[in-house]
Amino acid sequence: MTQKHSIRKHLLRGDTITPLDALRAYGVFRLAARIKELRDDGLNISTVRIDDRGKRFARYHLRLSK
Repeated sequence: MTQKHSIRKHLLRGDTITPLDALRAYGVFRLAARIKELRDDGLNISTVRIDDRGKRFARYHLRLSK
């Protein structure tokens, strides 16, 4: 299974994902690149910017269309 497919399944389960989650679970170093590929494929993925004690990162989740 490719990294893109692993991330897609993760998001389709309703889970959020951060770069650290992606690295630990799937060995993905460039999560933003995989998210762009999934968006290009038509997935509606939202980004929430997190600032936690001076550390900045993104948390991604799938937005379900109504």
